[in-house]
Amino acid sequence: MILPYLKLISKRNFALLWSSQITSQFGDRLTQIALVAVVGSFFKDSTNIGLAIIFSMTIIPVILFSPATGVYADRWDKRKIMYVCDFFRFLMVMLIPLFFLRPQRTGFFPIICVIIFISSTLGRFFIPTKMAFIPQLVREKDIFLANTIIAITAIGAAAFGIGLGGIIVDGLGLRPAFYLDAFTFFASASFIFFIKIKEEKHLSAHDIVEISKDVVENIKKSFLKEIADGIKYILTAKETKYAFRTFLFLFSYLGALSTVYINFIQTTLGTSSEQVKEVSFVVLSVGAGAFLGALVYGRLGHKFSIKKVINFSTLLASLFLFLFIVRINHSRSITEAVALNFLLGILISPILVGVNSLIHNTSEKAFLGRIFGSIESVSHFGFLITMFVSSFLADQVKFLDSFKIIISIAIIGFIVSAFFLISDAKVNRT
Repeated sequence: MILPYLKLISKRNFALLWSSQITSQFGDRLTQIALVAVVGSFFKDSTNIGLAIIFSMTIIPVILFSPATGVYADRWDKRKIMYVCDFFRFLMVMLIPLFFLRPQRTGFFPIICVIIFISSTLGRFFIPTKMAFIPQLVREKDIFLANTIIAITAIGAAAFGIGLGGIIVDGLGLRPAFYLDAFTFFASASFIFFIKIKEEKHLSAHDIVEISKDVVENIKKSFLKEIADGIKYILTAKETKYAFRTFLFLFSYLGALSTVYINFIQTTLGTSSEQVKEVSFVVLSVGAGAFLGALVYGRLGHKFSIKKVINFSTLLASLFLFLFIVRINHSRSITEAVALNFLLGILISPILVGVNSLIHNTSEKAFLGRIFGSIESVSHFGFLITMFVSSFLADQVKFLDSFKIIISIAIIGFIVSAFFLISDAKVNRT
């Protein structure tokens, strides 16, 4: 089972991309768990809205810039876009521990939000470029396997980043977490720099300056022309349209859960809003389960319909989430929470692998950057809206709390995924 993965990873260029993925995903999740502690340390009373505000700094750039950055991913040298973006992210993140991590001065919190916003904006160039870059590094028959490795890497590195991040933040403090995060971006940029591949499109130093100047102009022109072409293709290509719908649903689902889930874990299993170990352990167990599930699905998934597997996984995960929250609210056991979240991770793992492979296998390569960019933009918009709605309800509506909202989300998710499963089955029979 492991040998095909090892063969693909042994290829130099893909191995460097894989290594970059490990380090940058680890850093991203380390920052994410550190931001939970940042809100708690600045305000002492970590509310859902506070978390939503700082998390939105990573989401709004996706909505605003992903379609335009997808255009650049199709135009320019993908390798250079990636290492330049990660180098500048290294510089931005370094500013936080050096100058602005002073909880006694709450005026620094908006500055940290701005830095996170800029860093996330740079990441918007990296992600669709990476996804569009994969077909240049592997043979067509290995794309499903490559996507599995990328998904497994993202899950494993993210889970490890969150798990170790909780220990680093609670044990050593916020500054070591942000210094380590900055280093991961520098390491990621270095790995990408050493990839050797010939591209017809080139990105010079002059082009980098022009990109900075042209962002606003491209938000106008690209939306009217090239982005419009990408959206038109998405809405007319059957499989790509399905992937688009799936991403929007899943990200809206995750957005609704994001802050209330953290708040539920902290209030049910933790001691204070500044302590994040319990959140880390629970999320780590989800990642470990998703890692194992993706590893197995990557080897067996080609035998099953990707659509059916995605729909069944979402349906079962929603039912399991409902049962899990009810049980943990009663037992308040961290051991049970970790074990049950591991099973939840296994259930959601096929979704993480399947959707990207569906796009790669059925979409025109000339549109890949725009497809992934547009999907990121719309799906994160759904994430942002549902995150603020659930956070507002949890904080402002007296008869609601995080537990009741998560239960409601699980029920809605079950109903919607059941509808998708039935409607897709009817379409297939037709």
